[in-house]
Amino acid sequence: MTSRSMGWEPSGKQQHRVGFGTYEKVIDTLGEWLTGRDYVCGSRFTMADVYVGAQIHWALMFKTIPAHRSFTAYAERVSRRDTFRNVATIDLTLFQNDPERARQLI
Repeated sequence: MTSRSMGWEPSGKQQHRVGFGTYEKVIDTLGEWLTGRDYVCGSRFTMADVYVGAQIHWALMFKTIPAHRSFTAYAERVSRRDTFRNVATIDLTLFQNDPERARQLI
């Protein structure tokens, strides 16, 4: 998503070197992975879901990924978890209490 937002599109030869291929391959692979799974590691909610869930939640909010059914369903499941909500509360508190520092982190 970062490469896409910066306008960096790897050529065919570069795709093998950048570690992800193309934006489209990442979106398709992630969407397929989340189809039929509750969480990144299957039925277990792990720290990976806090990270991946935040990325997908943010990307859907800012429309940097398509609103595939697998992404929206996953984001909804993850956002109902206490751990995810606790992390979101910490982030919100940071933005409210120290907006200048929060802007520096973005």
